[in-house]
Amino acid sequence: MESLGQLLKQMNGPSFLKKSQAIFEELLHDPIVRELRAERPEMDEDKLRANLPRLYQYVHDQRNCRNCPGLDRCPNDFEGHYSKLEMAEQNGKLEIVERKAPCSLQIAKHNEERIRKRIRSFYVDERALEEGYNEVEIMGKDRLRAPAVSQVFRYIREVKDNGLQPRGLYLFGSFGTGKTFLMSYLLHELAIAGYTGVIVYMPEFMEDLKSMLQDSQKLKETVEVMKNCDLLILDDIGAENLSPWVRDHVLGAILNYRMNRKPTFYTSNYDLASLEKHLSFTSKDGEELYKGQRLMDRISPFVDVVHLHGENQRRNRS
Repeated sequence: MESLGQLLKQMNGPSFLKKSQAIFEELLHDPIVRELRAERPEMDEDKLRANLPRLYQYVHDQRNCRNCPGLDRCPNDFEGHYSKLEMAEQNGKLEIVERKAPCSLQIAKHNEERIRKRIRSFYVDERALEEGYNEVEIMGKDRLRAPAVSQVFRYIREVKDNGLQPRGLYLFGSFGTGKTFLMSYLLHELAIAGYTGVIVYMPEFMEDLKSMLQDSQKLKETVEVMKNCDLLILDDIGAENLSPWVRDHVLGAILNYRMNRKPTFYTSNYDLASLEKHLSFTSKDGEELYKGQRLMDRISPFVDVVHLHGENQRRNRS
C-alpha cells in the first residue's frame, strides 16, 4: 500500500480532488474504518475527510498489523508501532489527532531488553538465560526435583512479597539436573521484579582472573559489580582450580562484603562439607584447612541448602 502522498503527488486541480474523493469513499467502506467509526461515532465523515492522510495511514498500519510478519520484518513506517486515531481538544474544538503506539511485540521486546539490562553474566552460556521459562514445565520435567523446585519458587515469592533478604540458596546435586537453569530462572524472575543480578561460571572466571592481574582496573570493576549487585550467583563452585590469591583476596573479599548485606547463591556438585575440603586446597600451597573454613564461614551461615535430585537432563537430550 503506497503512501497517500505518493498517490496524489502527480495530481493537481480537478484530478487531485477526484482522486482524493475516490480514496476517501473507498476508505469509508473499508471494514477497518467501519470498526473505527463504530468505536468512535464522534469521528463523523466531515472530520474523517478533513484528516484523509491520517485516516489513510491508520488503515495502512492496521492492515499490516493484522497480517503481522514479525517484528524484524515490520512493514510500518515506524517499526513496531502503528497509527492510532483519537479525539482531542484543539482551539476549543474536538479534532482527530494521530499518535504512534507500540504494538504488543514491541512492548514485549522493550520489556525483555529492560530485564536483560538488569542481568550480567560472566562466562555463562547465554542460552541458559534466554530459554523460555514455564513454571508448569519446570516442575513437571522431572518429578524427582519437585521439592527443590518448590523451594526455589518459594524463595522467589518471598522476595517479591517482602523484599530482598541477606540469605541466599545453596543448590547442589548431580551433573545435569538443572541447577544452572533453576538459578537462571530465579535471576530472570527477580529481574522482572526490578532486582539486578550477576551470574558467574566459576571455572572459567577463575582462569580469567589470572589475566586480570595485568589489568587492575578491569579486575576492580568486575569485583565491584559482583559485590554490589542485588543477586550474585556463583555457578558450579567447586569445579574451579583455586590459587591462594584468588581464594583469599578475590572470592573472600566479595563474600565478606556481601554477607549480611545481599544474598549470594551457589550451584555445585558438592555438598557443603565437600566444598569446604575443596576450598581448603590450592594448587600452590596444598591443603590449608583453616583458610577453607574461613571462607565457608562466609557461605554456610548465609544460605539455605537445597538438594536437587533428578536425572541427567543433558544425557536425556543426547
